Amino acid sequence: MQARAFLASVLAVVLVLSGCARPERTIAPVGAPHPTESTASPTPSPHPALTKPPKPPLRPLPAKLPAGLRRNTGERPVVLTFDDGPSPAWTPKVLDQLRAAKVTATFCVVGREVQRHPELVRRIVREGHQLCNHSWRHDLDLARRPVDEIQADLARTNKAIQTAAPGAKVPFYRQPGGRWTSEVLDVAKGLGMRPLHWSVDPQDWDKPTAATIGKRIHAAARPGAIVLLHDGGGNRAATLAACPHLIADLKKRFGIAKLR
Repeated sequence: MQARAFLASVLAVVLVLSGCARPERTIAPVGAPHPTESTASPTPSPHPALTKPPKPPLRPLPAKLPAGLRRNTGERPVVLTFDDGPSPAWTPKVLDQLRAAKVTATFCVVGREVQRHPELVRRIVREGHQLCNHSWRHDLDLARRPVDEIQADLARTNKAIQTAAPGAKVPFYRQPGGRWTSEVLDVAKGLGMRPLHWSVDPQDWDKPTAATIGKRIHAAARPGAIVLLHDGGGNRAATLAACPHLIADLKKRFGIAKLR
């Protein structure tokens, strides 16, 4: 009996010690669900959205046109200027009329149109007409932008002109819409171009009739006038139809000369 009691005591001690050796293990009650490890990916922390820095505000336009604009020839003959080309639809026809009348004009060309139609720039130069930088894409607010943007725009346009017609002179710059600031004047002068405005605007961009264009020019023209017309930027059928009469009228009254 004593031996059996001793063996029972030893067995109890062994059982107690084996249970204490693994305290982290617990026995789940019967029927309880077994825990499972989560396989879902952790939710990434949100990254801040990338935003462009705000563009600098545009400078206000001056209350009046700045000094230094070319608005008159200073002589009796008048000057014809054609803006917004070159256009394959209208520029060749304008050039044909000028050649027939034996007069020259100044073409204020837009850089991206020069890039698209370099052969027309070469013809303008070949037939004795002048070139004028009229910005890269006719940005009406260009003169109000930062000076480095103005510089890049005008230089890009001059480069396109030189690519189309190597060695061609670009003595003038005309601001789209005539919306001048002192900053764009300084940039143009720094690139060797004189700022070219106008004194007669028949508003042919608004598509009046050919008769109306002719009447407006006849009434407003004075000795030395700089006449604004368009050979690009839209349908110029009315301008083209008006040209023979208005050229003959101006040639008879004042003469038509190249801008100097």
